[in-house]
Parts: sequence; C-alpha cells; structure tokens
Amino acid sequence: MELDGYQLLDSGGGEKLERFGDRVLRRPDPQALWAPAAAAQVWERADLTFLRESDRGGRWEVGTHSRGKSGSKSKRDGARGPGRREARASEPIEWEARVFDARLLLRATPFKHVGLFPEQATNWRFLLDRLAERGARGSRLLNLFGYTGASSVLAALAGAEVTHVDASRAALRWTEDNAKLSGLGERALRLVCEDAADYVRRAVRREERYDLILLDPPHYGRGPKGQKWQLESGLQGLVKSALACLAPGGALVLSVYAVGTSPLALANLFEGHGALSVSAGELALTPNSAGCPLPCGFCVRVVRES
Repeated sequence: MELDGYQLLDSGGGEKLERFGDRVLRRPDPQALWAPAAAAQVWERADLTFLRESDRGGRWEVGTHSRGKSGSKSKRDGARGPGRREARASEPIEWEARVFDARLLLRATPFKHVGLFPEQATNWRFLLDRLAERGARGSRLLNLFGYTGASSVLAALAGAEVTHVDASRAALRWTEDNAKLSGLGERALRLVCEDAADYVRRAVRREERYDLILLDPPHYGRGPKGQKWQLESGLQGLVKSALACLAPGGALVLSVYAVGTSPLALANLFEGHGALSVSAGELALTPNSAGCPLPCGFCVRVVRES
C-alpha cells in the first residue's frame, strides 16, 4: 500500500532505491536478484548511498552515486563517485517523514536501516482498522521488540493505551523522539526497557490481557541483562506466552525477517492454541511505477474469537 512519506523507486542488481520523506536512498538488498527497471542516471541521483563493509554494517556516502556492476572495484573498495562524499560520524544525518498521522524521525545508521520499515504499512493499516472497529479508547496494545516505535506512536495517536517493550535504551529514546514529533505527551506511551520474552512471561503470571499484540523479533539478540534471544529456539515459547495475554476478540501480528522461515511454518506455530483465525503471507514493497515487487519478510495475523 502507498505511504505519503515513502516510495520504492526501483530495485534490482542487489540494491533498492527508495524515497523516505524528501531524501532518496540507495541501499543493498540481496533479495533484488533481477535487473533494475530505471536508468542508471536515476540511481546516480541518490542523496544517500550505503556501502556495506562487513556483515556487521557499513557506511553512508552523501551525494550522487556512480553506478557500476555488482561486485565491481568501486563497490568493494568504497571508491567515491562524482559529487559523493563520506558522511562523517560527527555529522548525524537526520530528517523527518510522515506516516499516516505520525511524524517520524529518520536516521542513517551504520546498520543500513533508517528507523522506518515501510513494508509494515499493511500491518499499520490493519492495526488502525482494528482500533477503529473495537473503539481505540480503552484498547490496550503490547508492542514487543518495539524498536523505534512507529506502530506504538500510531496506536497512541488513535487513542490506544500502549506498552512498548524493547531491550535497547537507544531505541526507546528514538521512540520518545517519534512520540514528541507526533505531538504526543510524555506519558502517552509506557516505555519498558526489558527483554521482550521475559516481559511477556511475567505478563502471563500477572494475568494481563491486551487487545492487540505486536511481535517483531530479530533473528538474534540480547536483552539488557545479557539474555540471549535466538529465533529458532525462542519463537514457540514467545508465541505461547503472547497468546495467553491476548484478550477475546483480540488480534496478534507476528513479523519475521529471518531467512529459513516461511509463512506456512509461522502459521503452524498457532495450531492447538484455541479458536483462532490465522492468515499468513509475505511482506513486500511495490514500486511506484515500473519494476518488480520487492519481498521483505513474512507476516502472520491472528484474531481470537470473542
């Protein structure tokens, strides 16, 4: 679906070209196996280009990008093209984009992302539609692995009571920035710096119930006390605990980006957990003109019978 603050301009050759707000970004994407549809000159006009330096990250360069073949010397060695300069660490690159009713702060991070994941737009629409149907006032949302908080901010703007859980204090500060930019008060979100799996297990013991639960776990991570998270070993328990907290008539959304999973495998996690309506599929970005849809991950939406 379309977002005012985002467009997929093109993809291919192991890269994607996107507009976030008023900036055009060029980033690697291993899923883009096909040839680009747009001319080389279109790609060269990118405001920011990410150059991967290792499996742990890379760096951004500002200005135009000299397009070459994948794996060429210019990419491997990080040679700069005409009008392009490396972004300095002392010069944080920040700007804003509008997503539905929210204003969100974007940052060029060393990990390729900018804090906004537009393939989640269909889930944001699903979230807002559910809140409209049930009545947002009094509805409770639990956002586990909430990261920079686009979903949390949108739900709070709609009137929901939001608990946002993430193990990273930096991510929580980013969420606070997004909430402030969007005009929310300091107490509009309940922000919790905690391991998400630990939090939801305690929520089960406290017999907490939520009308909406969002799960967006990474493949691997660590909690604030060094707790280890591994998707393959932890996801089943996480789903079980989350479902125990899901109110009658409530909805749960699970998003997974890990390689090696499938929509069918994720849907199977919800078998044997009572009367649930389960739908699973791919998350993808659709180009604004010519070009191929870009696969991004998998998603399961679950609704519990009232």
